[in-house]
Amino acid sequence: MGRRGRRHRGTSNRNQIEKSREDVQKPLKSDASNFQKPIWSNLDFEDYYKEQRIVKAQEWDLFMEILRKPLPAAFRVNSNGQFCDDLRLKLENDFMKSLQAEAVESGELEAIKPLPWYPNNLAWHSNFSRKEIRKNQTLERFHEFLKLETEVGNMTRQESVSMVPPLFLDVHPDHFILDMCAAPGSKTFQLLEIIHESSEPGSLPKGMVVANDVDYKRSNLFIHQTKRTCTTNLMVTNNEGQHFPNCNTKGTLSKEASEINHHTSNHLLFDRVLCDVPCSGDGTLRKAPDIWRRWNSGSGNGLHSLQVVLAMRGLSLLKVGGRMIYSTCSMNPIEDEAVVAEILRRCGCSVELVDVSDRLPELIRRPGLKKWKVHDRGGWYRSYKEVPKSQRDGVLKSMFPSGKSDKDSTGGGNIYEEITSLSSDESAEEVCDLPLERCMRILPHDQNTGGFFIAVLHKVSPLPEFQEKINQRRNFSTRKTINSYEAVSDTVVTKPEEGVEGVVLEVAVSEKENTSEEGIVELAKKLDDMGGKREVPLIQGKWKGLYPVVFLRDETVIKGIKSFYGIKDELFPLYGHLVTRNSDISSHGNVKRIYYVSKAVKDILELNFAVGKPLKISSVGLQMFEKQSSKECEANCCSFRITSEGLPVILPYMTKQILYATMADFKNLLQHKSIKFLDFIHPQIGEKAEELALGSCVMVLVDDTQLGSEPVKVNSSTIAIGCWKGKASLTVMVTTLACHQLIQRLSDRRSKELENAEN
Repeated sequence: MGRRGRRHRGTSNRNQIEKSREDVQKPLKSDASNFQKPIWSNLDFEDYYKEQRIVKAQEWDLFMEILRKPLPAAFRVNSNGQFCDDLRLKLENDFMKSLQAEAVESGELEAIKPLPWYPNNLAWHSNFSRKEIRKNQTLERFHEFLKLETEVGNMTRQESVSMVPPLFLDVHPDHFILDMCAAPGSKTFQLLEIIHESSEPGSLPKGMVVANDVDYKRSNLFIHQTKRTCTTNLMVTNNEGQHFPNCNTKGTLSKEASEINHHTSNHLLFDRVLCDVPCSGDGTLRKAPDIWRRWNSGSGNGLHSLQVVLAMRGLSLLKVGGRMIYSTCSMNPIEDEAVVAEILRRCGCSVELVDVSDRLPELIRRPGLKKWKVHDRGGWYRSYKEVPKSQRDGVLKSMFPSGKSDKDSTGGGNIYEEITSLSSDESAEEVCDLPLERCMRILPHDQNTGGFFIAVLHKVSPLPEFQEKINQRRNFSTRKTINSYEAVSDTVVTKPEEGVEGVVLEVAVSEKENTSEEGIVELAKKLDDMGGKREVPLIQGKWKGLYPVVFLRDETVIKGIKSFYGIKDELFPLYGHLVTRNSDISSHGNVKRIYYVSKAVKDILELNFAVGKPLKISSVGLQMFEKQSSKECEANCCSFRITSEGLPVILPYMTKQILYATMADFKNLLQHKSIKFLDFIHPQIGEKAEELALGSCVMVLVDDTQLGSEPVKVNSSTIAIGCWKGKASLTVMVTTLACHQLIQRLSDRRSKELENAEN
């Protein structure tokens, strides 16, 4: 929830807000005549944060100066990519030097540099904004490099502060991880990289990542990006984070099945949870300057309750001994420390705030605030007892440092309570008695970044019983806002503001409202009567807009794939690991696409089926095979080709349909896309190609010395491409862009080898 393209509405002021995240927000669409230049100031913003004292008075001018500058571009190298080392060396030895003159001209010391706190020089910071990189002719080569490597999945553009939360999760390869509000997915990709990087070479990780986001449209974009990760250990779901199912299995599965499906006490639980919640997003002002124009203090107030509920749900789904990150891209204490304080109060001794001050020492961060005030239309409040009763619908006691109401603040005899009941002078300002200094605030002027807030939580024992019962209820007494393409349960309609597509819905959840499927349909009819616009079908199968995932049980198809590619079940099991979607099954029952899932994902899928499919699964696993129709195919030809994204995973287990080629023939095929058998530079390669069965095959790059000594052992660094063997020629089955990228990487690698040989 809550990133670009997703809008929420504060409960007290009805002003549109938008959560900004890893990807750059585009300006609001408008006619050229109505286009408004970004406004880089807001007096309400300045007054609010001066009063909250998030920086010292002597730092204020520098803080504001940096906030008004465009955000420098940042990017990561995929640690699991075949060309990880090549790309890192190219950045260090090529672009750091070649762009230096441009940096000096712009008044910077360095053009690009590795982020000092990110492991292994895999994350980089540029002193140029994304706009400068796109427009500057001198930077054109660097821009094309970034575009190409990002498109093929070797790199990810991501704001530097957004890279921080996964590094504090302490992820292991066997962990089950939940990313509660995942889109656009940069942090999810980081988590997947970590579990793959930490696993044993040549084996799939035992863990997995469940990437959840309520926004159907953003999830679809996210799913498109997952093709670049080449992972079988990912599941994408479309549930509301605060209602994420625990897949209660009580009475439905045997004890043995429960243990296999990674849940205890009849609930699905996770080792790690990333709770990167919807927020007002004022930490992203540098990349989303439109926030300056619409910022107001009510934005944070309006999201506070939802943030608390999301965090509590995350802790409920966390295993005892597990770790959760609560994070926002907001600098507002109402969305940051106030939320953390409230969940600590609710959880008692079962959850502790972890001190991670010794981790990533080169990352400059500041301790969390211990005191703050609350502001709304009525002014500033130092404690809840100062809030007029007429304002208490929008200003909650959980927003204050003590979290106490006026009744709680009297007669207790506690020294802390006495402080909050003093007269209205400066000394009456509340101070939180919880260790909030263990939270982390990342401020823009410390390391030329955006703003971010992070808290690391450790679950030391089960949550108090009454909290668990609250978390397990379907309906929460909270308020939040959604767009018309999100879930339409529990909604009342408000008029859309000018320039906002569709109908904005404000949610006021109560226990009495009808949240059944019939009730949702009835509510949707009301929307239609009022002119509301639904952007996706309300119901498709069980869940709107989603195509159910089904296991592939066709033994003829599975046996055909195993036999054609020479795959042994004991090394790479296919039965029970192949799935497809209803949308990938033709009207005649023929499967178009087949996906492979790891054992961890398989177990969760089976669990979801067993308990009535509460998880709204929109994508799962890795597309491994795709139907390829060809007139040349004979009876013994397999009609399913291996996809480019599936090839790195399945290649180590193939014993048939493999062709080994030297650099000259490999590059020749990439350049010409199709070569006749007689035209190979090395005749024996053409002869071997002719011996292959018609259909899909793989060409593997080998050294000249390895040619003829097949089979060659392959690993994660092996370079291979999918091909189609016809009656007289071999044709490459990858995109033109991928061919271009591979040729470039091979040329760079060859140049480096020659350079090393000369030295």
